[in-house]
Amino acid sequence: MKGLMMDYPLVIPRILERARRVHSESEIVSYSAEGKKHVYTWNEFYGRVVRLMNVLRKLGVKKGDRVATFAWNHHRHLELYYAVPCLGAVVHTLNIRLFPEQLSYIVNHAEDKLIFVDDSLIKPIEALAGEFKTVEKYIVMGDNGNPETSLSPAVDYESLMADADDTVDFPEIEENQASGLCYTSGTTGNPKGALYSHRAIFLHTLMACLPDGMNLTDRDTVMPVVPMFHANAWSVPYNAAMMGSRLVFAGANVMPDNLVRIINEESVTMALGVPTIWTGMLQHLRKTGEKLNTVHSMLVGGAAVPRAMIEAFKKEFDVNIMQGWGMTEMTPLGSVARLKRKMLDWPEDRQFDALAKAGVPSACVEMKIVDDAGNELPWDGESTGELLVRGPAVVSGYYNDAEASKNAISADGWFRTGDVATIDENAVMGISDRTKDLIKSGGEWISSVEMENAIMGMDKVLESAVVARPDPKWDERPVAFVVPTPDGGGVTPEQVLDHLTNEFAKWQLPDLEDIRIIAEIPKTSVGKFDKKVLRANNL
Repeated sequence: MKGLMMDYPLVIPRILERARRVHSESEIVSYSAEGKKHVYTWNEFYGRVVRLMNVLRKLGVKKGDRVATFAWNHHRHLELYYAVPCLGAVVHTLNIRLFPEQLSYIVNHAEDKLIFVDDSLIKPIEALAGEFKTVEKYIVMGDNGNPETSLSPAVDYESLMADADDTVDFPEIEENQASGLCYTSGTTGNPKGALYSHRAIFLHTLMACLPDGMNLTDRDTVMPVVPMFHANAWSVPYNAAMMGSRLVFAGANVMPDNLVRIINEESVTMALGVPTIWTGMLQHLRKTGEKLNTVHSMLVGGAAVPRAMIEAFKKEFDVNIMQGWGMTEMTPLGSVARLKRKMLDWPEDRQFDALAKAGVPSACVEMKIVDDAGNELPWDGESTGELLVRGPAVVSGYYNDAEASKNAISADGWFRTGDVATIDENAVMGISDRTKDLIKSGGEWISSVEMENAIMGMDKVLESAVVARPDPKWDERPVAFVVPTPDGGGVTPEQVLDHLTNEFAKWQLPDLEDIRIIAEIPKTSVGKFDKKVLRANNL
């Protein structure tokens, strides 16, 4: 027997319509790299999306076509986030920081029909245009009118919008139809495409907005510093529309001084970004004495969040750091670190220890850890195994990549994350490491993440990354790269080793000569530590 419920497709146009009808006066604020400010409401945004859908129709975009973006965070990029999938096509966000060969591969693999590109980012696309096999037209986004470019044919975004029809015509869309395409950063082999459905985006939006997720409301002003070209900007463009949050885009300038200025001018209550962004901001705030006047929380993810940073923001600035974990393949949110009811009675140090873990699985996300033989391990906080996940917003495979899909999905249908984790009796998951980053020394495992966090707990340390080097006797040994704070007076390898001695067994400690003080740790295209560069150039 089936229930007597309406057939209500879970599709992105429903989110857009809710923003217009329920939260029409809430604002979208967008800053250019030069500091120019653009403001309009969700109601006005809706009208622009309708016009853009009609522009796309005139450009020949049909159901299932891939439409690429090569852009910073701003209101025009947001319009594409909605207009493309609402038309039944697939919005494909290109990572502006990829190597040229990766970018060319992705555009051709996705068979993009159009590329919408910021006027400030034309040069990389111009250099590769001759390699693109399916791109029919380039649309340049900016405030300067018709662009001067070798791209052909190329047209100005605002000129197209000025001539666009404003007739509302939303096609029928089936909820399992593809809506978005985002490729992994390709740390091993070619990048792999996560092809999102409307249903996945809709359900992920609901679960991400819950109190145990991002806890967004229409009273919040949210600023995603995480790029819109990375994992749907952690779904904030959809979350803010669903909940009617005021949405602020800082644009291309993500230096701490500019972010602090915008946060305070726009009364931002929640910000989101990778740890390296907030590490720099913490140093800036300490140096200048500035405050974050309205921020109550920051969702930080993309890499392990140092416990010392969580504690510092809370004690010094009364800002709650919520560590989030997820993957492009999960749309992307998987867990958020929050204090459960019983944890509120714990001593403060124990609470910070809990907040330094990846957190409790989000609604609609199931998790398990398995050993090398695939046997499920207990949730006891001690057993360590590969983390597997499943849920309605988790990929069932990669776009047009049968081999990668086969390797990613377990025999019983779970997605293999590649992370090594524990889950405790409180359902709190902690990432020990990526499988490729674990250090095996003398037959025993050393967690690079735990060692990095310990080093970054030192007062004079800004950043630290730990990798393995080959060793003829022990197989592998840890090498720690340490970046001192600019005003920390320097830090020595001896001080680092002495600090680690209090937290690690002697056999786990790096040799003194393997503690290397450097000026900067290389970063990936999405702001994570680029350990492959460290291994290749420094070992």
